[in-house]
Amino acid sequence: MSSSLGDWLRRLVGLLLIFGAILAGLSRAPDRPVQSLVARWAQAPSDFVDIRGQIVHLRDQGPRADPLPIVLLHGTSSSLHTWEGWARELHKQRRVISFDLPGAGLTGPFDGQYARDDYRGDTYARFVLDLLDGLKLPRVVLAGNSLGGEIAWRVATLAPERVAQLVLVDAAGPPFKPESVPLGFIAARLPVFSWLSRYLLPRELVAQSVADVYGDARRVTPALVDRYFELTLREGNRRALGLRLQQMAMGEDAERIAQVRQPTLILWGARDRLIPPATGQDFARRIPGSQLVVLPGVGHMPQEEDPQRSLEAVKAFIGWR
Repeated sequence: MSSSLGDWLRRLVGLLLIFGAILAGLSRAPDRPVQSLVARWAQAPSDFVDIRGQIVHLRDQGPRADPLPIVLLHGTSSSLHTWEGWARELHKQRRVISFDLPGAGLTGPFDGQYARDDYRGDTYARFVLDLLDGLKLPRVVLAGNSLGGEIAWRVATLAPERVAQLVLVDAAGPPFKPESVPLGFIAARLPVFSWLSRYLLPRELVAQSVADVYGDARRVTPALVDRYFELTLREGNRRALGLRLQQMAMGEDAERIAQVRQPTLILWGARDRLIPPATGQDFARRIPGSQLVVLPGVGHMPQEEDPQRSLEAVKAFIGWR
């Protein structure tokens, strides 16, 4: 009996090893050079600009004479594409600038004159100020989602004269308790799994992570998952994501939020399980005179999940004609 059990266990272990090897082979996803991704993900009006040696993927649309361009900042592991719905409408009347932050999209990891492995909030904020200088934009309307929202309020406190209005979309800032965290973020924050994820990346993991931050998972299309999956594979992005998540400190510098004096619209998805709506209320208490709008039925990225509906409050806020 013991010999039979031992044989069974050996066969089971052998099968598990074979299954694991097959799974690893199917999930093998090496870094892709940026040149291999440009044709699909940098179509017109995309451009690439040099900001202190950092080559940045950027889109600059609408009338150049606009005295207050709208600058859009995406969230962790996202890209400028998350704003396509907003930009398509806003650029009819306003100059709209969106770009891939360092460590994401086609921009890739910090390079040039920037410290290679520093993905803290104020580092990003100073980078945004460098970009505004490079584009010769003295004053802007600054909008950001998630990490981009955190960067936006940091810019507004570091250089208040540069920000005329602020739009915070499910932004990070005050301490909060997530109801659910995407599996991809959990894996990227753990050093061992972060290292493994640079070589193995199941597409299904990306699909589950995107669905987790949507209010209605039925809105997650194969094309959307393709975008997140392929841009995550841009060389250096997975390592940068791990560094960002490991360096992130919950509620860091949150006391500065009360220094915001710009007119501020706080936009929140009622089904946001990553940064719950209570955080939007916290922002509203901290920022004098701010306006909070909660959107039913959408999650952490209203601008992507339902661009038309989420843009309505923004249009009223910026004085859309």
